[in-house]
Amino acid sequence: MTDNCYLCGREVHSSTFETVGEQSFCSSGCHDVYTTLGASDSPDATQTSSESKIEEGDDTGPPNQHRSQTFLRIDGMYSATCEAYLESLADKQEGVASAEASYVTETIRVEHDPAIVSKESLREALSSLGYTAYLREDASSDVGEAGGTTRRSREMGGIRKRRDDQLLGMRYSVGFLFGAFLLVPYVAILYPAQLASIFDWQVLEIFEGTFRLNSQGAFVFLRLYFVMTGIILVFTGLPVLRGAYISLKMRRPNTDLLVALTAVSAYAYSTAAVILGQNDIFYDLAIIVTAAVTAMVFYESSIKQRALDRLTELTISQVESTRTYDSDGETQEVRVEDLSTGDVVLVRQGERVPIDGELVEDSCTVDEAIVTGESLPVLKRAGDDVIGGSIVTDGAALVRVAPDLTSSIDRITTAVWDLQSATHGVQRHADQLASYAVFLVVGAAVAVGGVGVLAFGMGLPDALLLALLIILAGSPWALGLATPLSVAKSLSSALRRGIIIFDETVFERLRDVDIVVFDKTGTLTTGEMEVIKADAPPELLDAVAALEQRASHPAANAITTAFAGKDGSDGTADQPDSGDDAAGTEGVGQIREFTNHRSGIEGVIGNTSYLVGNLDLFAEQGWTVDDDIRSRIADAQEFGQLPVVVGRDGTAEGLIVVGDEPRDGWDDTVSRLGERGTEIVVLTGDDEEATDFFKRHDAVTHVFATVPPEGKTATIRRLKSDGEVAMVGDGTNDAPALAAADLGISLGGGTALAADAADIAIVDNDIRSVETAFDLAGAARRRVKQNNLLAFSYNGIALAALAVGFFNPLTAAAAVIAGGGLIAVNTQRKLI
Repeated sequence: MTDNCYLCGREVHSSTFETVGEQSFCSSGCHDVYTTLGASDSPDATQTSSESKIEEGDDTGPPNQHRSQTFLRIDGMYSATCEAYLESLADKQEGVASAEASYVTETIRVEHDPAIVSKESLREALSSLGYTAYLREDASSDVGEAGGTTRRSREMGGIRKRRDDQLLGMRYSVGFLFGAFLLVPYVAILYPAQLASIFDWQVLEIFEGTFRLNSQGAFVFLRLYFVMTGIILVFTGLPVLRGAYISLKMRRPNTDLLVALTAVSAYAYSTAAVILGQNDIFYDLAIIVTAAVTAMVFYESSIKQRALDRLTELTISQVESTRTYDSDGETQEVRVEDLSTGDVVLVRQGERVPIDGELVEDSCTVDEAIVTGESLPVLKRAGDDVIGGSIVTDGAALVRVAPDLTSSIDRITTAVWDLQSATHGVQRHADQLASYAVFLVVGAAVAVGGVGVLAFGMGLPDALLLALLIILAGSPWALGLATPLSVAKSLSSALRRGIIIFDETVFERLRDVDIVVFDKTGTLTTGEMEVIKADAPPELLDAVAALEQRASHPAANAITTAFAGKDGSDGTADQPDSGDDAAGTEGVGQIREFTNHRSGIEGVIGNTSYLVGNLDLFAEQGWTVDDDIRSRIADAQEFGQLPVVVGRDGTAEGLIVVGDEPRDGWDDTVSRLGERGTEIVVLTGDDEEATDFFKRHDAVTHVFATVPPEGKTATIRRLKSDGEVAMVGDGTNDAPALAAADLGISLGGGTALAADAADIAIVDNDIRSVETAFDLAGAARRRVKQNNLLAFSYNGIALAALAVGFFNPLTAAAAVIAGGGLIAVNTQRKLI
């Protein structure tokens, strides 16, 4: 028998559920997941060593006691090639055991011996070739040791990205302005001269005569082109050149290499042509290719910045400061990190508990949904454990700090960082095409140049020029134009629909999803407690509303809101589904007695006794409940709702049904995803009664209730052995599962941590946007395939012109215009 849950590794405190193998489980939910999905393929798959350390409050992670883990934010990462390069830089440092980078989260995790290589040394080593590394604690002053993401860290990330975008925009502007200036002579003189030489049009001979390489003016003119084009190539095209260099260094050809190959070849050919006195100079191609691709990269980056700006934080889960409470009743504000074991902190109504601890005295109601996922607030009494991150919804709490000085939020945020940073980005399809194209084009150029020298006795300069022409005509550089344009359009289409996607690989992963896991509270449901139905005499509801204003049980606020008078009005409120308007509480007599029970309230108004609560409370007090009310209670529980019995003078007279309503459109969303052949799983921390409603849905395969946050992550890991898994959630408790899934989707009402952990953030609370995201993924695939195919239209025109001896700056420009135009027109087509 173990002391930890066999599924999720959480410590078992109370009831356990045993399997045949005598394994313990922390909840019935973890037990159900294990018995339904079975054991994982490997004995360690349920929980990695780093996750075990997280649960113990230790974020160092590595099994070797002399090693530690350092997380660094890297600005400038945008591809899988960047990941490989930065990992190789880290691995070269003495004392580094391993490194894992993720361009999706712009993070690298390094396991190292701090006695040999320090964090600062790692930061300096990784800040090279245009990359800028920040220690995670330096990236934001508000990131604690546990590694949680706060508002400040997000703001700083946004500021740095805007700064990078401004620099990229400046590069594009320089390329555009200088490029436009340099292209004017091409349009006015060089292109007409090319037409004259091709078609022997006498009317254009004047242009051909105007431009002679053997004239002093032309030499000065071309020298200017040599310098200005070089500036554009290096300054404007630096991001592309850097990507090409890294791809060569890592032996991973990508679209950057194709673009750089074309631009540099055009520049080299033109320079050689000037020296040799030839008239075909392709400086214009170098300018157009460099400026156009940089413009598309800038456009893509600006769309991502718009997405980042659109995403707002609705909740901050961590607490930075709190109030200590001494024996004299004095309070003092301190930082949470300065608390010591045994300190008592005061948490007022509406505030968040800063750290795990024990309630010292009295009672209060706390909302633990952000940590546990349970929709109903919980009544806490003196001696009960209080979870850090939960919110005091009624009363005030005096909490004695637990010995381990941790909070559940800290452990969850650490788990998110670990899970995210270990996730590699997926290499783009265009880069895969580029890897084949580079070898094909370069191989063809070398072969043709070699044949020219060996078979036809060409001089080395002429053979070199011929090889460069093969590269200029055959390199599918337009893939570097089509890819960012396709990505930007897809991201923009998602943004217009309120769907925030930062990484283009999300579309690829969406298409591969086999299983969609939905959190219940706040995802399939609204996450807000409200009165759904009331069947009781109006005067009884009056009295109940008056008593509930003093209550601290979970349904009190919903009942008070529904039936008590507000804002000095006539004291009436709409009574949901009761058929009558409930009278206000103004006419209710004075409350003479009031008792707050664990499962309800009791009071005396005038000469009448009232009782409000569940069946157990009525049984304890010996009150009568007829069979009709019992039947309605069973019906409400079957739909996952909370039935509250109300009575007076010893007899139950009615029922108030309080619940967490399903979201509009959830049924259609789940059904349509099921029609795609997707398996649907509902995963929640709520009890089983709250999930029965979903079990009856035809498209739902599994429903797992009472599953803690750690159990959600373990469940995702087990499901991943059956296929690609997407997780849809909204709360901090969902964040580790969102990060662990192949694809995470957070709803707009979710916490900032959930949005950080997810790959897709839906800015509103429309669950139908989940299906829309899948539709957009299909449209993105069609657009990418079409644009990549159209990218080769440039090569079709250029190679045809080369074959008949007419490949020159004019035909190259025509090929660029045709290919780019087709890509642009196709990109603007509405695909969904």
